[in-house]
Amino acid sequence: MKRGLIAATGVAAMLVSVAACGSDGDDDKAGADGFKGQTLTVWAMDGSTPDGWTKDVKAAFEKKTGAKLKLETQQWNGIQQKVTTALSESDPPDVLEIGNTQTPSYAQTGGLAELDDLKKSIGADWSESINKSAVYDGKQYAAPWYAANRVVLYNKKIWAEAGIKDTPKTRTEFFQDLDAIQKKTEAEPIYLPGQNWYFFDGLTIGTGADLVKKDGDKWVSNLADPKVGKAMDIYKQYQSFSKAPKDKDEATPQQGEVFAKGKTGAFIGMGWEAGIAIKANPKIEKDIGYFTIPGETAGKPEGVFLGGSNLAIAAGSEKQELAKEFLRIALNDTHEGQLAKEGGVIPNKESLQAQLKGNAAAQAAAPAAATGGTTPLIPEWAAVENAPNPVKTYMTAVLNGKSPAEAAKSVEDELNKRLSQER
Repeated sequence: MKRGLIAATGVAAMLVSVAACGSDGDDDKAGADGFKGQTLTVWAMDGSTPDGWTKDVKAAFEKKTGAKLKLETQQWNGIQQKVTTALSESDPPDVLEIGNTQTPSYAQTGGLAELDDLKKSIGADWSESINKSAVYDGKQYAAPWYAANRVVLYNKKIWAEAGIKDTPKTRTEFFQDLDAIQKKTEAEPIYLPGQNWYFFDGLTIGTGADLVKKDGDKWVSNLADPKVGKAMDIYKQYQSFSKAPKDKDEATPQQGEVFAKGKTGAFIGMGWEAGIAIKANPKIEKDIGYFTIPGETAGKPEGVFLGGSNLAIAAGSEKQELAKEFLRIALNDTHEGQLAKEGGVIPNKESLQAQLKGNAAAQAAAPAAATGGTTPLIPEWAAVENAPNPVKTYMTAVLNGKSPAEAAKSVEDELNKRLSQER
């Protein structure tokens, strides 16, 4: 799954990734001094690791362990199958960076080593919301590395033209601001297509909704839950201020390119999407601002989908202890803080968020991380998001006039079929 690293300027984009470490087959030797002569190979996705972070982690790892760290850049295309295949082989990668929502699938197959001892030794203050995806069936199968979530990107010039003097602190204030833009300017208040699925997922997190539920020994749709319907009603209120198509998502067309034209008050997206707008129209850079998506009450941001990555150790690796040394170094406060500062991502500890100072987009994202969440953390969920995503179909149906209950019923069979792994 693609992730966005918000650059230190707050506008340039770095796409984050899935990465993995490889083994050369040598047996582990007890103690840090016994690793000399071994090599830990890291598969890093293109754009995954900032240069400074990579240099410093490599130096610290090699100095402490006496082993070598080999970094190999991987491309996105086919990476999930590549990792799945590698984990099934006799000489798998030692350490893997895996998408947080993908972790349950790899854990279920037995491909990942349990890391309960690592959690006890270095993870006492990991953010619960970010660590949740690293836990499967009550056991720690990965370590949380970083997260990223959506914010509101707005055109300061248009907001000033509408007479708005400050950013909203509640959802009601946000709607009032959008109404002011609609009445006092020629701009479209917000660009929100009908299928911005990850924003909707965040709204369900905010209402406390579950998208699936257990029926006996299988997972089934829970879209008919009134809490899901409440989240969709909120989405519908936002979409009423937009002229965007109800049957498209934020990538068709790229919402950053729409925003670049200077005729849109705001959009909800990743901070790095500002880079898309600036590439299309460099002059708009000075007009871009960011704020946390406001929730129902001041002081509690809206629920957000937390994208990001975990670091895991392959169960079949012969270098378990060396791999753990790598994780201890990569995840220590110095390097985790460095990653946050260089990459503009949310670190795995709230105490390290100070490293985001000066990065407007990342600072806007950080407050929502503590109460954010993900898609359902079950292996069966992966099939749901394959196109055409039935949840997107549900969203468009509601926006076109069906009640949330009617729309849920219309996609229930397809959603349940995917959850049952049928094809």
